Amino acid sequence: MHPVLFGHLAIKRSSLILFLVLSTAAAARAQDPPPKIGPFVVDLHATVPKYPSSPALAASHDVVVAELPGRGLGLQVGGQVYFFRWRAVTFGIGGEYAASRGRKPPPDTPGGSTATDATTLRETEETFSSKGTSLSFNFGTGHGWSYISGGIGQSTWSVIPVGRAAFPSDQERLKTINYGGGARWFAKAHLAFSFDVRFYAINPGPAFLDFPGSPRTTMLVIGAGVSLK
Repeated sequence: MHPVLFGHLAIKRSSLILFLVLSTAAAARAQDPPPKIGPFVVDLHATVPKYPSSPALAASHDVVVAELPGRGLGLQVGGQVYFFRWRAVTFGIGGEYAASRGRKPPPDTPGGSTATDATTLRETEETFSSKGTSLSFNFGTGHGWSYISGGIGQSTWSVIPVGRAAFPSDQERLKTINYGGGARWFAKAHLAFSFDVRFYAINPGPAFLDFPGSPRTTMLVIGAGVSLK
């Protein structure tokens, strides 16, 4: 065989072999199962809490309903370790910490003479913090998954008009159950966008002097941010 012709055939054969090898590898990767959830994840979220606004809550802190902030801003930090998978469910255990603050200045409206007019309303600050454990049920793959979770812990919840000292009950640790759900989407191998919708069921607070204790209530907190694994 002519050397030039032989060289062309060798190049074509080598190219065909390389193409087959690459095609086989690509097909093998396409058939690989998706990664599993875990083994751990850390969440960092900015949050918007919806504070309760009820006459019972206002009476427990010597304010009127119009002085309650209603909403605030905060953060939520949590983590989960995934320890067991059964069929479509991956179980996780961990904990979370949430804190937020809201402030409501009085309306800038002149005039008025009644006790609830803008000229007599006080600026009020409301704070909430909670920490506790969490058990989660997760559905999906390592590329992204949804979850429902719940746990138990303690929280502190205060409502203080500016210029008035805090009540001792504002520092009381109250038993709190948290429950909710969310999802995580991993655009990169270790970084995801995530969101969480959580309810905090807070036990009643103690009474102070002639003021009743804060009522049993449920607070909604919506958060969004990033997750790392």
